[in-house]
Amino acid sequence: MVENPNYSGAQPQLPQEEGVDYMALLKGLLKGWKTIVLCTVVFMVLGLVAALTMKRIWSVTTVMVPQLASDSKSSLSSLASMAGINLGSPMDGSGEVSPLIYPQIVSSVPFRLSLMNEPLHYAKADSAVSMLVYARDIAKPGFGDVVKKYTIGLPGTILGALRKPAPALELPASADGGPQPLVVDKEEEKLLEKLSKDISLAVDKKEGYLTLNVKGAEPLQTAELALKAQQLLQEEVTRLRTEKAQSDLDYIEARYNEIKAEAEGYQTSLAVVTDRSQDLASQRSRIQRDRIQAKYTIANAIYTQMAQQLESARMQVKRDTPVYTIIQPVTVPNKPANSRAKVLVVWTFLGFVLGCGIVLGKMYWPKLKEAFEKA
Repeated sequence: MVENPNYSGAQPQLPQEEGVDYMALLKGLLKGWKTIVLCTVVFMVLGLVAALTMKRIWSVTTVMVPQLASDSKSSLSSLASMAGINLGSPMDGSGEVSPLIYPQIVSSVPFRLSLMNEPLHYAKADSAVSMLVYARDIAKPGFGDVVKKYTIGLPGTILGALRKPAPALELPASADGGPQPLVVDKEEEKLLEKLSKDISLAVDKKEGYLTLNVKGAEPLQTAELALKAQQLLQEEVTRLRTEKAQSDLDYIEARYNEIKAEAEGYQTSLAVVTDRSQDLASQRSRIQRDRIQAKYTIANAIYTQMAQQLESARMQVKRDTPVYTIIQPVTVPNKPANSRAKVLVVWTFLGFVLGCGIVLGKMYWPKLKEAFEKA
């Protein structure tokens, strides 16, 4: 074997990649401990102020299952939903209301206006008052609201003071008695926006249950608001589903009362003519009695048929009335949804991270500056 005279026996040296010197980082952080402690303490104080001035938020969650019609179409839709396919529609020919539109009902303006005027119990009120009355006459802005109003919201406050108040809008009376648009003032608009954030409804398409989440300022008030929202949702869905059946029932009931009055009138006339014909056994009396008898027989037959239709319409209204199974009822919360300790920890952690960032920035800024100058 011929040896290479130029071979020295040493292995080729590969370029070593420059890694992170963790010891240097740790020494730098220890060296700048005063900056880290200062930033941490400052942010801890800010976090303490934010925690003490923040509004307490209470949350209530209720779960319910709507019992839908068990026909072939709904069964097919249920099987399709298990596969991730939606065959349902907001409303079908049978009057069934799809749970997919329930969130739209909850977020609608009439629904929130109704909730706004429901009486609730507040700690500062002697008796149950509505959210609108409480916001206008009883509630007072907190320290955080005042600070926000005169800091971040100062431009809006100045513009609002300079802007002329808009006159109250009054709708003219409808000539035909038809529906009119809703008129909402500024106070109601603020509460509507707040309710849109505080009340939410989630629909589980596969499992078929509804989750209603409500947030409020007090435990009892939040629980009552959740219960009112749950009841109002059931009433609204019932109204939508039974609207056609109720309309048919009203029509049949009105026609039933007319036929009933007509049959009773013929019955009275027949009794009078029958009494007279016993004293005056004339041909004219018999003919008149027979005519009234024929009218009464027809009216009585129609009356009997309408009574059957009326009972059938009443049964249809009851059949179309949806039933809700409450899986998780409304309960008064024992602790708020937002934690002051968590806010304090978050602010303190941000201060610590900022302090470490300042120290590391001072360490590596000369190297970064030199790198930029060379580039």
